[in-house]
Amino acid sequence: MRSHLLNDTTTEHYRRSVTEGVERVAAKLAATDRPFTGVTADDLAPRIDAIDLDRPLGDTTAVLDELEDVYLRDAVYFHHPRYLAHLNCPVVIPAVLGEAVLSAVNSSLDTWDQSAGGTLIERKLVDWTAARIGLGPAADGVFTSGGTQSNLQALLLAREETKTQDLGRLRVFASEVSHFSVQKSAKLLGLGPDAVVVVPVDHDKRMQTVALAHELERCVEAGLIPMAVVATAGTTDFGSIDPLPEIAGLCEQYGAWMHVDAAYGCGLLASLKYRHRIDGIERADSVTVDYHKSFFQPVSSSAVLVRDAATLRHATYHAEYLNPRRMVTERIPNQVDKSLQTTRRFDALKLWMTLRVMGADGIGALFDEVCDLAAEGWKLLAADPRFDVVVEPSLSTLVFRYVPAAVTDPAEIDRANLYARKALFASGDAVVAGTKVSGRHYLKFTLLNPETTTADITAVLDLIAGHAEQYLGESLDRAC
Repeated sequence: MRSHLLNDTTTEHYRRSVTEGVERVAAKLAATDRPFTGVTADDLAPRIDAIDLDRPLGDTTAVLDELEDVYLRDAVYFHHPRYLAHLNCPVVIPAVLGEAVLSAVNSSLDTWDQSAGGTLIERKLVDWTAARIGLGPAADGVFTSGGTQSNLQALLLAREETKTQDLGRLRVFASEVSHFSVQKSAKLLGLGPDAVVVVPVDHDKRMQTVALAHELERCVEAGLIPMAVVATAGTTDFGSIDPLPEIAGLCEQYGAWMHVDAAYGCGLLASLKYRHRIDGIERADSVTVDYHKSFFQPVSSSAVLVRDAATLRHATYHAEYLNPRRMVTERIPNQVDKSLQTTRRFDALKLWMTLRVMGADGIGALFDEVCDLAAEGWKLLAADPRFDVVVEPSLSTLVFRYVPAAVTDPAEIDRANLYARKALFASGDAVVAGTKVSGRHYLKFTLLNPETTTADITAVLDLIAGHAEQYLGESLDRAC
């Protein structure tokens, strides 16, 4: 069994095995002509259930053959131009190379004596991102597992900065279309059930600052503490960007921590055309960025950035076996001092490789392409009488629904759209997402693939309309 350990004596085995795996994936990507096969959980589960994990195959080729049957053949392929559903981007090759390197070397980014240069590379990327945001010379941050963890850590710092033990008095303000992790974080942080104050949005799904000001004033008048305002730069459902400068002014007025959830909109930090859409982000106390959403990185690649490095002390704990206090005076850089995680992958390497090969302008140009595509898609939807589109996109998301001319019952239209999405997924021809707007069912394109074209959008819209019309026709037949 030692022959499977990666070391100086098994490098040829490593080279052969990884090359065989890469060739399988490359062949699969080259042959994939649709984003999904349409397999169901009921179809796939028996194949996986039949595998006896206590009886290894013992051979890489046999295992890859098995993997083709239980995973590769039926995986959802985000690189396909008709995958239009969630915030999953196709990945760039330099980042995939970085993934291969970091997995093999297997550095752990918690302490210097487990990572050496990896620590400094991550710190350099944190500094680079903070500078792109404009947080100032005292900024710092750390890579995380994703936006949910970043939001949790930011709100932890905000809670501690209030310097109160009466958690029931703390309030967090977020728009009605903010990410659910705000609510989850409040619960995990021990805040009360009414801690998150939901602020209404305008027609463009942006936080209403007049309403925010009203809620902040009510909070203070009631003797409560405005702990934080979470502004979103790229909501999950709409890609909408809250009015950051106005929110920053209110946070300063009421002494609230300003957190910007830019998990999606962080791609604008590299944009050549649309950076101005997140003006005001530089006034935040903390910012969430998900490189694996709009920097074309593999999951996971994310970070939380803070204006004042000193606030990260609220996440610091010392263990004699890992990061004893003396290491601080010895100036040994341990990333665990600022992270909620202990053992942590060297995910920063993927972004490092990407920037060193492509540069920030290369990433920004790709993100600009998908923003431009969304603008064209919005024009198509706005001009098509078959569809109702919700808002003009600020990023690369389109929310819409099929509205048949001959049907006026909203519930029936809901069912037609739900059916169309399900039927499209089952066919494997395209994958789209869904959401609710004012209680009604809508469909969603999240456009993160520069290879997607307006022709793809048009074709998928036709497929959606066809499935919806089929449902409505069958529904009419059943009613007769």
